[in-house]
Amino acid sequence: MAVVAARQFRSPALRRSTPVRRYRARLAAVGVAMFTVLAGIVLAGSLELALTAPAAAQSFTYNPRPPKPPPRPVTNDGRMTVQAVEVDYDYNNQRVSAVGNVQMFYNGTSVEADKVIYDQKTKRLHAEGNIRLTDAEGKVTYANVMDLSDDYRDGFVDSLRVDTEDATRMAATRADRSAGNYTVFENGVYTACAPCKDNPKKPPLWQVKGARIIHDQTDKMLYFENAQLEFFGVPMAYLPYFSTPDPTVKRKTGFLMPAYSTVTGYGYGVETPFYWAIAPDYDATFNPRFTTKQGVLLQGEFRQRLINGSYQIRAYGIDQLDKGAYAGQPGDRQFRGGFDTKGQFALNDKWVWGWDGVLLSDYYFFSDYRLAQYKDPLGSFLSLPTEAISQLYLTGVGNRSFFDARTIYYLSFSGSQDKVPVIHPVIDYSNVLNHPVLGGEVSYKTNFTSLSRTTAAFDPITTLANTNGLCLTASADPLARLPSQCLLRGMPGTYTRLTAEAQWRKSYTDPIGQIWTPFAIMRADAINASISNQPGVSNFLPVGDTQAVRLMPTVGLEYRYPFINVQPWGTTTIEPIAQIIARPNETFAGRLPNEDAQSMVFDASNLFAVDKFSGYDRVEGGGRANVGVQATTQFDRGGSVNVLFGQSYQLFGMNSFAVVDATNTALNSGLQNPRSDYVARINYSPNRTYTFSVRSRMDEATQNINRFEAEGRAAFDRWSVSMIYGNYAAQPELGYLTKREGLLGSASVKVASNWVVSGSARWDLEANKLNQYIVGAGYVDDCFVLAANYVTSYNYAAAGTTPPVLSHAFMLQIGLRTLANSSSTAGSNGVQ
Repeated sequence: MAVVAARQFRSPALRRSTPVRRYRARLAAVGVAMFTVLAGIVLAGSLELALTAPAAAQSFTYNPRPPKPPPRPVTNDGRMTVQAVEVDYDYNNQRVSAVGNVQMFYNGTSVEADKVIYDQKTKRLHAEGNIRLTDAEGKVTYANVMDLSDDYRDGFVDSLRVDTEDATRMAATRADRSAGNYTVFENGVYTACAPCKDNPKKPPLWQVKGARIIHDQTDKMLYFENAQLEFFGVPMAYLPYFSTPDPTVKRKTGFLMPAYSTVTGYGYGVETPFYWAIAPDYDATFNPRFTTKQGVLLQGEFRQRLINGSYQIRAYGIDQLDKGAYAGQPGDRQFRGGFDTKGQFALNDKWVWGWDGVLLSDYYFFSDYRLAQYKDPLGSFLSLPTEAISQLYLTGVGNRSFFDARTIYYLSFSGSQDKVPVIHPVIDYSNVLNHPVLGGEVSYKTNFTSLSRTTAAFDPITTLANTNGLCLTASADPLARLPSQCLLRGMPGTYTRLTAEAQWRKSYTDPIGQIWTPFAIMRADAINASISNQPGVSNFLPVGDTQAVRLMPTVGLEYRYPFINVQPWGTTTIEPIAQIIARPNETFAGRLPNEDAQSMVFDASNLFAVDKFSGYDRVEGGGRANVGVQATTQFDRGGSVNVLFGQSYQLFGMNSFAVVDATNTALNSGLQNPRSDYVARINYSPNRTYTFSVRSRMDEATQNINRFEAEGRAAFDRWSVSMIYGNYAAQPELGYLTKREGLLGSASVKVASNWVVSGSARWDLEANKLNQYIVGAGYVDDCFVLAANYVTSYNYAAAGTTPPVLSHAFMLQIGLRTLANSSSTAGSNGVQ
């Protein structure tokens, strides 16, 4: 190994007292020994004490940190550079000393000190004064004195402080190393909080102090003795002993933080998760929940990561001690349990395949025990899902193409499993050609859907009690269910459809600025249905086997003519828009099942959609004109206003939106008449602080407002607020017999630099009562999270349950970055 000595001399006298040239060979040997010790310091002395918990999901989020810079390039050429004001060699005592602004560099590692001495007899390295060691990964170690053997099996460091790249810090009055494996930190302190900028000596938000902290390098464990947890320098908890993996370990077998919960059905519950790092590529977590009323709920999860993907398997089970707590409910049974799994694997850089699977003893098991699958994506119980999904899928994404194929089985949480479809399969493919055809863009898409259902799914659309019963329960009278009383939401039997569509579109601008966009679309559907003759089904659809082929050629022209006016205060663009579409009538309208096009909301967002149906099972037919005007003003000082107003006209042929089908889709949408309702939208944003939006649909004949939404948002430095008002006219053909009107408001106030108080409420103006509200407060920074939320909402607990169930939940969340996190949930249910 070559050594380069870069000498910095201040005077001729100093230069004469530094005979480095005559002893360069011997100094090279000293450099080798020095580096041996320094490498040991990097590997063991400069500890990255991130105290990372084993692989466990965390629901809280700390303030974001700036992205880490890319690692510095390391030159592994075996050369050490030593810089100092003076380098002396003591022949008699065989010592080499570097004094004054000493700097040593080797393979990305640097050491700075006032003085460094290497004793060849004792083979020890001694450094003093303002020691700073920086390794290639950015970890920095500070000390006043270092005294180490050249193989780093023994030694000590006084006044140690370690700063890691991920902003964790540790300090100790002294660190002793022995047997080449154990490092003992006396009076150690650890924290993941940044020091106060104004007063660095001020205690951090939290820190852990230990009389001794022992690092076992072989087992990669840290042991804390007589430790205490402090907040702002005030002791809050005493821990005689605890251990955690050292920061080099991302996965380590051991117990995780416990969790607490309380729910009426099972009483109080405590979970004690145990994590098992079986191998580098797979692990498991056992998470028993001990409850006061029902006994022990066993939970286990197995995870494995492979080269091209990963999968996980979870299982649950409990032998209930008091099944009577769920008397008359799905949980009234001795054993309850469940199983779920998911996985995804990459075939290459464009294709992935995967699965999700759920199996339960009863459909209300997840909700009764507040398990993961029952929660919404935000981790709360406010918006409860209606089903779990089991599916197998294959997905591919190209530069301008997309493919997705999957089979889906929905596990209903409402107990109506026989009314939920099984999809086997649904396949989608779309592509945009890379080269133009006749000067325009050509795209095409296909959809194949096949599904089956055991029992017809009906919904009542009247308030008569006997009609509700006929629509919701089985009836032997085939005439009991009529379109005037019920909607057929799902047909019984099997249904298969293949759809293919190709589109050509081209835009060009004429000399006076008019924009013309002709387009042509050709769509074909092949349909096969086998509908069971269950009571009342024949009143909505033809029962038995049905085969149909549906063609829909479409040609159209879209016209835009923007007028631009520039003023000193801003720019205004007014753009008339007209769209003319010609096509034949929709064939088999209302006589085929409708499974994926039951939602129909007509507003400004889809005024210029060529086909306004939401799915493939219905297709818009007949000649139509969509007209409107759009105006946009952009102010020079910031802010903008956008206004859109328009109407749609049925020009000729049959109006698809006036056709009665099994679900009465679009009958009250505003498109059922030859002249549609007027639709309008206003978006106003005066600056980045405020945004306002109004959306409306007005009856063309009576000028009554059929649909109105107003939304306002404001975000300031310390607080934000939003309010949404909705007013929707009755839609009796769809089952909404009365007007719906309500307010949803939310607010968040930053009462201090890291403290936030928030809340939201939903007020049903028709019933004149609050039906949901949330109140919460939390503290969040880069190292600590404390949050509490109280939630009240109405939910339907099971199929046919009336009135709705009033649900209360209290959620508490605590997290110490890199050290621990804990959460608890308390909930209760009562019928309102």
